[in-house]
Amino acid sequence: MKITLTTAALAAVIGIGGLALTAGTASARVVCNAEGDCWHTDSRATYPHVVLQSHNDDWYFHQKWDQDNKRHWRDTHEGRGYYAHGVWVPR
Repeated sequence: MKITLTTAALAAVIGIGGLALTAGTASARVVCNAEGDCWHTDSRATYPHVVLQSHNDDWYFHQKWDQDNKRHWRDTHEGRGYYAHGVWVPR
């Protein structure tokens, strides 16, 4: 009985450890286009003929939004897409 419980506990620990290794980390990013529209995203998508700058998620906190009229924070949208001239373009 003791060997069975020990084996079951060891299998559970190995299983949980394997799950933790495959979970990965979040890839939250801030993306900005050439017109200065910036938004939050969880992926690094690329689109033909669209130039996007990708920044770490904490980059947002070091910016002066709308004060210099160069960058504008936009709402996050579900699904894939990007902003162009202040309008969301779904993909």
